[in-house]
Amino acid sequence: MKNLYIDFDGVILDTMSRTYEEMKKIGIDKNDQEKVMEFFRKVNWQELINNTKPINDSINEIKKVCDSKKFNVYILTHILSTNEMIEKIKYLHKMLPQVTVVSVPKELSKTEVVNPCASILIDDFSGNVKEWQKKLGIGIKFVKEYENGDYPEITHISEVINMFN
Repeated sequence: MKNLYIDFDGVILDTMSRTYEEMKKIGIDKNDQEKVMEFFRKVNWQELINNTKPINDSINEIKKVCDSKKFNVYILTHILSTNEMIEKIKYLHKMLPQVTVVSVPKELSKTEVVNPCASILIDDFSGNVKEWQKKLGIGIKFVKEYENGDYPEITHISEVINMFN
């Protein structure tokens, strides 16, 4: 069985769109890394997570993947604060109790925390997919609509079931 790692923000919940809207409202430039990091550390993650809808029925899609018994499924998510980590774990343990959550401090690459070799990553950020592939992992880009980009793309998490035998 292959290990399958699924990103949280932008794949399971659309937290990034919500936070970017909020930053725009209060005048934070997304390119100002210091202010962006400070913003994310102060976000009320419980409120954000509870008020953000799953993307493309992601929770049920992950349940389908688990039910296929083809993969060891993990959620692999970057975090900027302990509060963010706690709220993501609480949410995921409630929605997907069978799935292990791996939290990665934002300062580290996901490839430094888990071994990507021969493992699959579903992520919406091309940089993570590219780095995963460089370390001999299988990177799949999650998109809301097909972009015909540089990486294999899926719009629904369960599409991964038919990609591997």
